Amino acid sequence: MSFVALIPARLKSTRLPNKPLADIGGKPMIVRVIEQVLKSSASLVCVATDDEQIRSVVEAAGYRAIMTRGDHPSGTDRLAEAINHLALPDDAVVVNVQGDEPLIDPLLIDAVAAKLIADNSLAMSTACHAITSATDFLNPNAVKVVLDVKQRAMYFSRAPIPWPRDAFMQDQSVLPEALAPLRHIGIYGYRAEFLRTYQKLSPSCIESIEALEQLRVLWHGYTIGVHISADAPLAGVDTPEDLARVRDAFAHLSKI
Repeated sequence: MSFVALIPARLKSTRLPNKPLADIGGKPMIVRVIEQVLKSSASLVCVATDDEQIRSVVEAAGYRAIMTRGDHPSGTDRLAEAINHLALPDDAVVVNVQGDEPLIDPLLIDAVAAKLIADNSLAMSTACHAITSATDFLNPNAVKVVLDVKQRAMYFSRAPIPWPRDAFMQDQSVLPEALAPLRHIGIYGYRAEFLRTYQKLSPSCIESIEALEQLRVLWHGYTIGVHISADAPLAGVDTPEDLARVRDAFAHLSKI
């Protein structure tokens, strides 16, 4: 299996300034992410950034980084520029790993790439896991996805879908046994050709309403294959509390 792992990274963060450079056990977070991604089957791992500090840190650690423009509206647009810098062929498979996930499972990265490699009809791939609590199901910050019989995404939403009408008329505190909701995991695989096409797709009303970029892909009629993970992934770093938790995790690992 051959694929490229790209890690978009930028310094601007309202909740945690300079997040990619935050120290985790003596190394910047972006370097920790690279080291984790290198445990996957990716044939190339590269950071795509618009900041010279990030590029310098990555290259000082012995890894590869490329500079991209600073005006991209999304990480997907940044990747589209990056694949052109790398001169990737249209049939190359690219997995987008967020730069704030130093604990990401390398097997999950492989699974998302494998989903795309195995099915030429897919434009993209992503992942999900089972939701087991009504609290998570009703939480708008937990993005849900509904799949068809071939494990392709039918829709993503912050709303609780599919809605168990009859059961929730009685009680919304417990998930009914017949319901098997799925929570989306924010990792994506693309064919390089589709990344180049994505830049030309007009934004859709549903992506604006839900604030979910992947809905543009479905709205334009492209298919997204979804890997169902047996386990929920370890959370990334969005807040100072998340950073403290990840630091504790690395401190624990260093003692093993």
